[in-house]
Amino acid sequence: MTPPVMAQTSPAPAAAQDGAAASDAAVQDDWLTRWTKRVDEARASQPHYVAPIVTTHVVLVEQYRYDLSRQRDANGTATANFGASRGLELIPTTRLEIGVSPPPYLTHQSTVPDGFGDTSFQIKYRVSSAPEGKGDYFVGVFFGGSLPTGAAPNGAGHPVFLPTLAVAKGFGPVDVQTTLAAGLPGSGTDALGRTIVSNTAVDLRIKGTLWPMIEVNATHWSGGTLDGEREVFVTPGIVAGSFPLAERLHVGIGAGVQIAVSQFRRDNYRWIASVRLPF
Repeated sequence: MTPPVMAQTSPAPAAAQDGAAASDAAVQDDWLTRWTKRVDEARASQPHYVAPIVTTHVVLVEQYRYDLSRQRDANGTATANFGASRGLELIPTTRLEIGVSPPPYLTHQSTVPDGFGDTSFQIKYRVSSAPEGKGDYFVGVFFGGSLPTGAAPNGAGHPVFLPTLAVAKGFGPVDVQTTLAAGLPGSGTDALGRTIVSNTAVDLRIKGTLWPMIEVNATHWSGGTLDGEREVFVTPGIVAGSFPLAERLHVGIGAGVQIAVSQFRRDNYRWIASVRLPF
């Protein structure tokens, strides 16, 4: 009796394997292509202002940003902030930006313990805009806030939400970016109070790569332990870039100093350094 012949499975042809790999690469390439196309469309539909030192950047951006600051506290000691609540910003659609900032790390010369601050986030929605030569403006509504991931006193201890109106207008080489926000604690209002936060930056573009600027940053408290107080800073600064590094990746650097000009002040001089990596 002749034994049955067992069927053997032969390996897939090399051409088929190459075709599958090419198909996977094409899917990945298509996804990346679609994403970068949306980012380019968003950038093309709005002005190309540089990000100020303190004022929220009043356009949609895709970048990673890392800031450092060192301030002179009211008691004469210094506090350093590594991260300064800056982080990753992405453009998922032509009208939307989503940002997430890891907790900053704060160090103190005083007896205040060092530690991490709160995680923060921001969502930007572009209501209307036009690039240079076609109106040169931006109007948007933002919603941001912080989550109490850091231990007191480096963290707020409560969630805080920041609905924001943002507008900007260019006048040739000069642009004005301004935001008006309400700081609304999710809890702990009796201690934190509510705030009105306004920031305005005036930037001058020199040869497209150098941006000297001046900002006014103000916070007014209603309720809480600082009820009725108002703190105002003037912030001169300068940003260079961005400069190409590789393909879509660029780099920009900036520096500035916040100078207290109001009678009430929790700190006086705050030096800030900033690195931006748009892509």
